Amino acid sequence: MSSFAKALSPAVREIRILCCQSGAASAGTRQFITSHYPTLKQHNPDLPILIREAKGTPARIFARFERGLEKHVEVEGLSSSDVASKISQLLTVT
Repeated sequence: MSSFAKALSPAVREIRILCCQSGAASAGTRQFITSHYPTLKQHNPDLPILIREAKGTPARIFARFERGLEKHVEVEGLSSSDVASKISQLLTVT
């Protein structure tokens, strides 16, 4: 069962996924998008989830929380499951 098969904390205001549309180092991130985005969006329909692909962009995930707090993780070269793990850690409000 996917860890994204539930609503996220209301403190999470936005998720931005940046990656290269053709680079090998972003392959895990692209696979994460195709396999987990539908579930994530289904359980969080009002949460903006932005996907930005640009040639040569390193794979990174940003999360914006309430009061303007923003955190990010580097996911360059990781597998889809490792990307999911990193995002789960990122979205844990501390």
